Amino acid sequence: MSKKPNNSDVANVVDIDSSEEEEGTVVAVTDTWSAPAPISIESRCFWKGGAYEVVSNPQPVAKGQLEHARVHPKFLHSNATSHKWAFGAIAELLDNAVDEICSGATFVKVDKIYNARDHSPALLFQDDGGGMDPECMRQCMSLGYSTKKSNTTIGQYGNGFKTSTMRLGADVIVFSRKISGSRVTQSIGLLSYTFLRRTGQDDIIVPMVDFEIIDGRAQPIIYSSQDDWIDNFKIILEWSPFSLKEELMQQFEDIAHHGTKVIIYNLWLNDDGIFELDFDDDDETVGCFLHRRRRLSPLPSTNIFAKKSPENQDIRLRDEAKFGNNSKTKKEARNESHISYRIRYSLREYASILYHRKFENFLIILRGKPVQQRNIADELQFSKVIPYRPNLGIGAKEVSVEIRIGFLKEAPFIKANGFNVYHKNRLIVPFWRVLHEGSSRGNGVMGVLEANFIEPAHDKQDFERTPLLIRLETRLKQMILDYWKSHIHLIGLQQPSADIHNLQKELSNTQPVIGLAGNSHKSLPVDEPLDSQATNFQKASPMVQPVTGLAAVSRVDTSAHNTSSQSIFFQQIEESRTQAGSTVLACVQDPVQQSLTVAAEFREGFGEKVTNTDVSSTLSAEKLGEENLQLLLRCEEHRRKQKVLKQTIANLESQIAEARNKCSLLGKQLEIQRKQKTVQD
Repeated sequence: MSKKPNNSDVANVVDIDSSEEEEGTVVAVTDTWSAPAPISIESRCFWKGGAYEVVSNPQPVAKGQLEHARVHPKFLHSNATSHKWAFGAIAELLDNAVDEICSGATFVKVDKIYNARDHSPALLFQDDGGGMDPECMRQCMSLGYSTKKSNTTIGQYGNGFKTSTMRLGADVIVFSRKISGSRVTQSIGLLSYTFLRRTGQDDIIVPMVDFEIIDGRAQPIIYSSQDDWIDNFKIILEWSPFSLKEELMQQFEDIAHHGTKVIIYNLWLNDDGIFELDFDDDDETVGCFLHRRRRLSPLPSTNIFAKKSPENQDIRLRDEAKFGNNSKTKKEARNESHISYRIRYSLREYASILYHRKFENFLIILRGKPVQQRNIADELQFSKVIPYRPNLGIGAKEVSVEIRIGFLKEAPFIKANGFNVYHKNRLIVPFWRVLHEGSSRGNGVMGVLEANFIEPAHDKQDFERTPLLIRLETRLKQMILDYWKSHIHLIGLQQPSADIHNLQKELSNTQPVIGLAGNSHKSLPVDEPLDSQATNFQKASPMVQPVTGLAAVSRVDTSAHNTSSQSIFFQQIEESRTQAGSTVLACVQDPVQQSLTVAAEFREGFGEKVTNTDVSSTLSAEKLGEENLQLLLRCEEHRRKQKVLKQTIANLESQIAEARNKCSLLGKQLEIQRKQKTVQD
């Protein structure tokens, strides 16, 4: 405790007397109690919790003591603002319980209970770990103390308990029982931001009392004086949810042999005056609880915290959750049903992936139901392991990290991608999107790794932005692109060619087709009739040198015999060529209409009937960007068909040239025959 508060600072709400018995000093507390004034609603919003006037109350330095820097209560609030996300604060408290696995912990229970003073909700964390003795309790309540030096423990800074509890509520009370050999101790600590503000403290005072179990009875442990012990106990009874000593000591019965119980009460509100944490989807405000307090009788002492059987066994963030939005498209609904989105507001979903390796003999029990742990790496399709060796610098021990990467089972119909990055088994960055491009490349690709070679930030929701992290981010980005390129065909998509990214530019500025197709492309408008196209084609096509002399005369004379068959042959060629050329021109000169048609077909595949007019009028730029890849792949398919048509045209041109050669030879033969006939005559 930093200092002893003045008697005027604490309301005289309990009568304390002491009596000497053979077993030791026993503190008796009467049931005379007067409730403190209700907390004002204006001060219950977390982001406004530090807005109150500071009253300077300098204390003279006692003789023989040195000046020291004091920590103002406002620091508790400003320190807690490091947790921007409330679930990050809950994760810190879960980490403390997980660190107790080495001391025999088998569960941590997270639940909603009720504050007996005003029936408002409170948050319970309870584990059956080794517990804390009086010295450990004081270190837990102090700033910067940490005895966790193992490479396997998650906590290390000695600040997580204070920041996390103050982020979730204004006040927290801690009960802990520990067995050290034959000695059994019980400790109670109260960190109350409400008490510090109401009494105008300019230093952080943390009331704590300790007991030792002797012959089955809890005997107070007196460190300085009995008066100090009584003052601490008096503050705890006044500002905690428990007004009687019996109610306070009853909490150790839930702990059983050893463990720790943390109760966070006076939970913070959002800007709308509603509790930030959503337990039952009821918009319950502080006002309605105060109303209930006036009309309900006090809870019996044997049922101080009456639990409500929850229909929804989860804890949600009210401002993050979105319910009943009927305007969502099927694609948006599919994305928001994925765990990458649900972890934003569902504690059960977040806790399911919070730890990389599944526990063997440890449970996270959320509102009476164990959390089913998930490892995203086990759910990946076509996964592979890629080793990564970070450059830790000269003299550092070389390490190797295995990165498992693959497709989510919902791919390719999901926008989620990225990496779950863990540190010492704890999730630091969930679904880290290393690709910041506007395209759909990489959608559905997911990876998992444990990066113990970089240090997390103090809130354990990000990593420090060091050169090690920048190099890792660059490597992960390249890794996800390489995997997407080489495995995209496994999920039913086609890998575009090397120049797929220039396709739109080429469609808008298409190069003329060589040969006959090129000539027709230059000379024919798209909407010109086919008969005129054939005429223009004959005019534009380069012909073989015309036959003169006998051949010319022969062609005229023998027209009755061979003109009909040749005309039919050339007509078939021209019709085939015209049809092929028209298809090519339709693909090349009308890419917008082609893209709209493809977009309509693509959306109809998801059960949405969309016409070309609907697509062109309703599709926003964002939705078109999302479907960009699919459209490009379809355009690439039409481009391949275009190449096939070009080859068909080339074959037809070859046949035409061959037919012309045959006509030329036939004309020469006819001329020779005519000369021979003339000579004979």
